[in-house]
Amino acid sequence: MPRGTQTADYIMDDPREALRLELKVDPDAWAQKYLSHRFRPSVEVLSVGCGPGVILRAVSKLDSSIRATGIDISRDRLQQAMQNNRENTRVKFVCGDAHSMELPSNSFDLVYCRMLLEYLKEKERAVSEMTRVAKPGGIVLLQDLDGQLLWHYPSDLAMQGTLEKVVTALAATGFDPFVGRKLFWLAQNAGLTNIDVQVECYHLIAGAADPDILRQWEMKLEIARPQLARVLGSESEAREQSRGFLEYLRRPDTLTYSTVFTVTGEKPS
Repeated sequence: MPRGTQTADYIMDDPREALRLELKVDPDAWAQKYLSHRFRPSVEVLSVGCGPGVILRAVSKLDSSIRATGIDISRDRLQQAMQNNRENTRVKFVCGDAHSMELPSNSFDLVYCRMLLEYLKEKERAVSEMTRVAKPGGIVLLQDLDGQLLWHYPSDLAMQGTLEKVVTALAATGFDPFVGRKLFWLAQNAGLTNIDVQVECYHLIAGAADPDILRQWEMKLEIARPQLARVLGSESEAREQSRGFLEYLRRPDTLTYSTVFTVTGEKPS
């Protein structure tokens, strides 16, 4: 998932984040659920924000005629993607910014991005770019979260205040925890037609979080600690607030959730 200097780099440039994101998704199941029914023979696919290419490799396995390209702004993540994909000549990776892709217009039958727009400053420009490189009649798929990190019950006012303070500070980077509900408008604004919207639960922790989920949150908070310390004023405060959040997730009486929006549209012929 590419981010770049205009995004939350302190998280996304940490190599542990790519590993954490890989652990959170079943690439084959994701490709089957969201993309497999959209393919026809010899389809050209573009993954915008491909990161280490885990999902793109799963997409390429759906049919032997698929040709796939992944674009990401991080050379380190692309290097990892290429190392993991040496045997598959139908998949290639290029370095580039989602806001301004150096790719020909009208080139891809299917363009998708997953969990990218929440980090980008110029979201309209990025979706317009994805539409530009899609072929007439091609599909653009946008998937992102809504309510990320912000919806909990019972309310813990101290924790909620800290979360809102962090989210407000991150807004300057382009981070938007409510981008999911905006994908429909972004797709319309880019000129896509026949737009379909799906909404599903994403994060859902009802009662004490499982150990694997806690470990993922521990890693995420550790990666984000330098930025948390800047926002909250000190390393000790960042550690204390992280500890409090994890304790909340361990409680048997709490619920935390967010939703994921998947919006697909067609580029007019």
